[in-house]
Amino acid sequence: MDSRKLSRIFIPKAGFYLWVIFFLIAVITFLKPLVSIPGYILFVFLVIYNYKSTHIRNREITKYIETLTFNIDCATKDTLLNFPMPLVLAELDGTTVWYNSSFKGIFQNDTVQQETVAELVTDLKPQMTEGDSINISSEVTINDRHYSVLGNLVKLDDSNNEESIIVMFYLVDNTELINEKQRFEDNKNTVGLIVIDNYDDLMQSMEDSVRQQLLAEIDKKVTNWISHTGGVLKKFERDKYLCIFAFKYLHELEEKRFEILETVKEINLGNKIPVTLSIGLGINAPTIVENLQNSYACIDIALGRGGDHVVIKDGDNFRFFGGRTRELEKRTRVKARVIAYALRGLIDQAPSVLIMGHENADIDCLGAALGIYRIVKNRDKRVNIVLNHSNANIDAILNKMAKEPEYNNVFVGTNEALDLITKKTLLIVVDTHKPGFTEAPELLKMTDQVVIIDHHRRGADFIQDAVLSYQETYASSTCELVTELLQYVEDRIRLTNIETEALYAGIVVDTKNFIFKTGVRTFEAASYLRRQGADTVSVKQLFQNDLKTYITISNIVKDAEVVYDNIAISICPSNVKGAQLIAAQAADQLLSLAGLVAAFVLSYHDGEVVISGRSLGDINVQMILEKLGGGGHLTVAGAQIEGVSIQDAKKMLKDAIYEYIDSLAKE
Repeated sequence: MDSRKLSRIFIPKAGFYLWVIFFLIAVITFLKPLVSIPGYILFVFLVIYNYKSTHIRNREITKYIETLTFNIDCATKDTLLNFPMPLVLAELDGTTVWYNSSFKGIFQNDTVQQETVAELVTDLKPQMTEGDSINISSEVTINDRHYSVLGNLVKLDDSNNEESIIVMFYLVDNTELINEKQRFEDNKNTVGLIVIDNYDDLMQSMEDSVRQQLLAEIDKKVTNWISHTGGVLKKFERDKYLCIFAFKYLHELEEKRFEILETVKEINLGNKIPVTLSIGLGINAPTIVENLQNSYACIDIALGRGGDHVVIKDGDNFRFFGGRTRELEKRTRVKARVIAYALRGLIDQAPSVLIMGHENADIDCLGAALGIYRIVKNRDKRVNIVLNHSNANIDAILNKMAKEPEYNNVFVGTNEALDLITKKTLLIVVDTHKPGFTEAPELLKMTDQVVIIDHHRRGADFIQDAVLSYQETYASSTCELVTELLQYVEDRIRLTNIETEALYAGIVVDTKNFIFKTGVRTFEAASYLRRQGADTVSVKQLFQNDLKTYITISNIVKDAEVVYDNIAISICPSNVKGAQLIAAQAADQLLSLAGLVAAFVLSYHDGEVVISGRSLGDINVQMILEKLGGGGHLTVAGAQIEGVSIQDAKKMLKDAIYEYIDSLAKE
C-alpha cells in the first residue's frame, strides 16, 4: 500500500471520531443497555454539531473563494485597461478581439490598425507549433514610431479549432533608442583621400603663368563640393587632400554619383587634358586611423583602375563609382626604366625564378611570360613557366616552341612548381593581379618574393604584399609593358623569333589590330619588336580561322540578342572546340556592326560559363562584368561563373547590364 494513502488513515477527522464513538456506544449497549442511553443522546448532539459547523465552514470558504476570484478579475481587468504599454488581443486570422486605449492611441485610423494586427499575426504563423505556447519578438514602425513587439501564442484547449487560440501582443516604444542609434551612425567619421591623379601631365601641358590658377580652381571646386557636409578638408601635398565628414552625408554623395568627378573635368584654363580625380573613402572601421588606412588602400585601387574613380571600403567590401574616362597614356618612360632596374636586381638575388600567368592563358599572357623568360635566362638564372594545359588561344605558339630544343622542360605544372618553389624563389605574375585568377594560387603563399606585371584595372581582390608591382592601365597589353622592360633591363638583349612573335601577337590581339587602347608607346613597342625580327605575316597566320570556325562565328553574330538597342548578347555553342577563343572573336565581330556599342558572348569551358565583353568605350564592360566577379578594361573585359547554366548566366549578365545602365541614368 502506498505510504501516502496509509498516512491519511491517521489524519484526525470528525467523521472518523464519530464512527469510533458510535462503535463504543454499540459495545456498551450490548453489555449494559440502560447505561448506553446517555451515550446515544451525546452522539446525536455531536452529529448535529458536526453537521452545522461543517456547513458553516464550507459556506465561509466558498464566500472567500468567490471574493478572491472577484478581486483577481477586477485586478486583471484594471491591469488590462490601464496597462501603460499598447496591448492587443487577436485571433489567428488577424481579427482584433480587444485592445487597450494605449494601442488605439498610436494609430490614426482603424484601417491601419487592423492591417498592422493582421501583419503581426501573419509573421507569427510560420513560428507556430501545434499544441505549444511560443514567445515572439519583432520590430515594427507605426507613424514614425519604432516598437518592439512582444507576444505570446497559446492554445487554450486540446481541440484543433483555431478559434481556441488567442494571440496577445505588447508593443514597447523604442523610438528614442532607435533615434539615438541612428544619430550615432550618422555622426560616425568618414575619412577620405582625394588625389589629382594626372597632376604631372596637367602641369606639363600648361604654361607656368596659369598653373597656379588651375590648382586654385581645382581647390575651389573640391572645397565647394565638400563644404555642405560641414566636414574638414586639408590639402597636405601638392596633389592630395584629406577630408573628414559625417557618415550621414555619404548617402547623398552616392545618390549624386560623386558629381565632383565630372565637375573638375569642366575646368578649362588652357589645359590640354581634362582634370581627373581619384577618391578613396574608408567607413565603418573601429577608429579614424583604420578608416584612414582603408582610404589609402582605396586610392591604390582607384589609381590601379586608371584613375577617375571613387572607391569606398566598408569592412571587407568595396564599392566603385566613376571610371568613365579612358586611361591617359603616360609619355614618360621613367617608371619603366626604374621598374626594369628593380626587376633586374630581384632576379640577380633570387636562386631561381618562376613565371606564372592567369588560368586559361591567352596570347598576351604567354607572350609576356616568354619576354620575362628571356630576361631571366640572360641573367643565367634557372627559370620555368607555370602552365597546366594548353588551349586554342596558345596552341599555335606552343606547337612552334615544341620544335625548338631551347624550350624543352620550360613549362611545369602546379605540382612540379610546388616542388621547385622556396621562400626565396622569385615568382613573377603576368597579365593578372587577382590571386584567384592565377594558374596556381597556392604558389603565392609559398614565397615572399612576388612581382606583378599587369595592365588590367585593379579590382577589390588583388595580390597583397608584392615586392614589386608594375600595373599600368594605360598600356594596351602586358606584352607592351614587358617589351618596354626588355629595352631597359639590358643594353643588348636578343629575342628569338618565337618570343618576338608571341610579344607582337599579344599586342595585336589586345588592341584588335592596333584599334583599341593604342597609344604612341604601343607603336614604339611594336616597332622595337619588328626590329628584333618579328614577322607580321607569321603573326597574322597564328590567328587564321578555318571555314568551319568562320561559319560558327557568323552564326553567333546572327543569333545575337540586342538589349537597349545597342548592346548585343550571344551564346557560343557548347560543342565547339576552342569555344572561349571563338566567343572572344565573335564579340569583336559584333562590334563591327553599325549601331552596337558593346557586345557580350557567353561560352562554356571546363564546367564554368565564360563571358567575353567588348566595347567601343561608351559602355564600361569592366564595371558590368565586375558585378559577376570578373574584370578587365573599359573596352575589354571578361568573367567566369561557376555552378550555373549558360541561360542563368545570361540572365545574371542582363541584370548586371540593367543595373549599370540605371546607374548611368542617375548621373
